[in-house]
Amino acid sequence: MAFGIKRSDVEKWKQKLEDGEIAFLTHYWKDERFPFCRTVTKVGCKDIEKLKNWGKQYGLQPEWIDMRNPSRPHFDLLGEKQQMILKKEGLMEHLDRFNLL
Repeated sequence: MAFGIKRSDVEKWKQKLEDGEIAFLTHYWKDERFPFCRTVTKVGCKDIEKLKNWGKQYGLQPEWIDMRNPSRPHFDLLGEKQQMILKKEGLMEHLDRFNLL
């Protein structure tokens, strides 16, 4: 279950995906499978090869790409990996907005 974001945030993320950009969307999240994670960052791109190559630099495996919706392939980043990648990508606003530091 996602919360803490606006529809416009989701629409901007979807548009960036469509434009072939690597796009980031962080939101609060509750999932029984991950009881200690309160946020997730979805990193997606319509261009699967571009997404795979982006993920490779952070040790993300291609089989981890969520393909449930083929028009919105993405990695789900959680925990320390999420924080590290957001820092390296210079996305401090995500870290600040969701108190991830």
